[in-house]
Amino acid sequence: MPYIDESPTMSPQLSARSQGGGDSISPTPPEGLAPGVDAGKGLEMRKLVLSGFLASEEIYINQLEALLLPMKPLKATATTSQPVLTIQQIETIFYKIQDIYEIHKEFYDNLCPKVQQWDSQVTMGHLFQKLASQLGVYKAFVDNYKVALETAEKCSQSNNQFQKISEELKVKGPKDSKDSHTSVTMEALLYKPIDRVTRSTLVLHDLLKHTPVDHPDYPLLQDALRISQNFLSSINEDIDPRRTAVTTPKGETRQLVKDGFLVEVSESSRKLRHVFLFTDVLLCAKLKKTSAGKHQQYDCKWYIPLADLVFPSPEESEASPQVHPFPDHELEDMKMKISALKSEIQKEKANKGQSRAIERLKKKMFENEFLLLLNSPTIPFRIHNRNGKSYLFLLSSDYERSEWREAIQKLQKKDLQAFVLSSVELQVLTGSCFKLRTVHNIPVTSNKDDDESPGLYGFLHVIVHSAKGFKQSANLYCTLEVDSFGYFVSKAKTRVFRDTTEPKWDEEFEIELEGSQSLRILCYEKCYDKTKVNKDNNEIVDKIMGKGQIQLDPQTVETKNWHTDVIEMNGIKVEFSMKFTSRDMSLKRTPSKKQTGVFGVKISVVTKRERSKVPYIVRQCVEEVEKRGIEEVGIYRISGVATDIQALKAVFDANNKDILLMLSDMDINAIAGTLKLYFRELPEPLLTDRLYPAFMEGIALSDPAAKENCMMHLLRSLPDPNLITFLFLLEHLKRVAEKEPINKMSLHNLATVFGPTLLRPSEVESKAHLTSAADIWSHDVMAQVQVLLYYLQHPPISFAELKRNTLYFSTDV
Repeated sequence: MPYIDESPTMSPQLSARSQGGGDSISPTPPEGLAPGVDAGKGLEMRKLVLSGFLASEEIYINQLEALLLPMKPLKATATTSQPVLTIQQIETIFYKIQDIYEIHKEFYDNLCPKVQQWDSQVTMGHLFQKLASQLGVYKAFVDNYKVALETAEKCSQSNNQFQKISEELKVKGPKDSKDSHTSVTMEALLYKPIDRVTRSTLVLHDLLKHTPVDHPDYPLLQDALRISQNFLSSINEDIDPRRTAVTTPKGETRQLVKDGFLVEVSESSRKLRHVFLFTDVLLCAKLKKTSAGKHQQYDCKWYIPLADLVFPSPEESEASPQVHPFPDHELEDMKMKISALKSEIQKEKANKGQSRAIERLKKKMFENEFLLLLNSPTIPFRIHNRNGKSYLFLLSSDYERSEWREAIQKLQKKDLQAFVLSSVELQVLTGSCFKLRTVHNIPVTSNKDDDESPGLYGFLHVIVHSAKGFKQSANLYCTLEVDSFGYFVSKAKTRVFRDTTEPKWDEEFEIELEGSQSLRILCYEKCYDKTKVNKDNNEIVDKIMGKGQIQLDPQTVETKNWHTDVIEMNGIKVEFSMKFTSRDMSLKRTPSKKQTGVFGVKISVVTKRERSKVPYIVRQCVEEVEKRGIEEVGIYRISGVATDIQALKAVFDANNKDILLMLSDMDINAIAGTLKLYFRELPEPLLTDRLYPAFMEGIALSDPAAKENCMMHLLRSLPDPNLITFLFLLEHLKRVAEKEPINKMSLHNLATVFGPTLLRPSEVESKAHLTSAADIWSHDVMAQVQVLLYYLQHPPISFAELKRNTLYFSTDV
């Protein structure tokens, strides 16, 4: 599992931030475990942290070895009549690498036996303390880093032999890896020490978190963390965080501030662009296609000097060029394909399959992820050149749109001059983009290293409590975004708290996670001015008051208890709590132990007690949704407030006389959520455990006539209360889908929401061949969605006709 990445090339700022831009490490060491409080679990976590770090330390040592390998032969030729490099050049490029290698090799050799022969009393704090005390060598390396890179680049340009050496250094794979060697550039390897010192500090932070305060290692680790953090602080003072790019005609330094992949609407079609924001210009580029072995380069599509760049207000912007949105069901199909391909890749790896087969599957997965990334964004981000043309990007996240806008506006506060780049200047600037870029890969999972976290699969429960820090009263609400399939999507929204500086929402949401690693919270001021309509999507533009992001750390969220946290944004503090339920846990149905009520009680018991054909709760929720929610955007997809859903659940369970009054006042998404919860909490699925395997087999049949015969027979085999309720729900969902142009809920969307709810069996069967929650999702859910979709797309099915038209089968169900 090689840990290889292409890395920044100019003086970087060492940062104690976790990957993905989480919160920085606090300047004071974290609280350790209190003596005797779950110390066993803490020590077990400590071993896991150390094992992971040891594996990455092995990779790092192999990378340093690969960097040192050409140094000896280069030195040997330096004194001959035909040197590849001079002694001075060699010493500049490889400065302090040997010292760093020896420090880490000694550290690894001492730590490895301690982790392999683990017991709860093992001590290794002195090893980390010694490693921290030797950080001075990194200071010397960092000071020389920029010169080393420039020297290596100049030598590559002037000497073909050195260019070949520096472009393909062989890094040995870890001991337990099938990959014997990986090819990496010298430029990428020279960045590794910069990255490593930050990672070591993060590991110290994690170790302290899981070390009891009375453990002998605790004070030693505390000391090591203090030294490391002081070192990082001193380094950061010396390094400019922005990257020097090229010099402008006036002799000023133009620096890269931000870059990333965005979808541009060009000639009525979507194009993936790499956008670069420099201190005085925004440049939009695309990667040129190059033949194998040649350096990749960017082709500039357009640029706007920041002095000429304006953001048109909603009323000023012209309507966007017509771009047909990608049908939702096709986007869902892509997600299913990606999940299935992920499973196939994991199975191939588990069975030690051929690397060619794995590469072929990865290529297919990349193609599907690329299409999804290109076609899913819908949020417009328009920029205008005051001297002419407008440009339109589509983003998946309002958070991202806000980040780009804020970064540009911050730079525009300086005294900027308008200019025109000559063709040579433009060529030089575009040429610098490849080396300066900070985002190297399209954000798809196929581009992730094997040792990167696959993210969380399951359900995240979030309570948005309150917010403080607003300077004046406003109408305020929050939205929640999570990442999935390489991009962020908005998943939930609180109600608007009117005319306040301290909103108290206390609203709970259940958010489905599909490989998610981050949660974002955005706080808005609601705008009721209908003149402020965005012509790109006809939506009123609300003002973002603040935004923040946290990493979804499995160690923190995978507990039964609520974890409370605060996100600070522009002086505003939003308090929230969260807990996570893994997908395999959420798949379990738990029958109710009570004899009364409707939730968790068999449907046959409820209909018999009520003397009805369809449970009262189903009829009332459907009636209310059809009365006032059928045109609600995202009905059944958008989460209702969990506290409202629980209140409705309690009222239905108690058969309270105020049910109808409460329903008429309740938010429609909460009513839709209550209906879904009712079906999810049935002790067995509506389509029954007994018939589940047959539904899975029936939907897989290829012959349309055989499939029709089988699928109708299966419906006929259901108990009457289940069948009548299913047909009642089916007709309701078809009526919802008829309003798709308004509510954006297609038959496929509804099948995706309800399929697992109506079919998921009570007990998840043992799946020895599946290796992760992602596999369970791709295998089971895909089939469950297809079953419901089959019936939704079928002409109307009546109970009487179904019972009348009995067909003959050669096999039993």
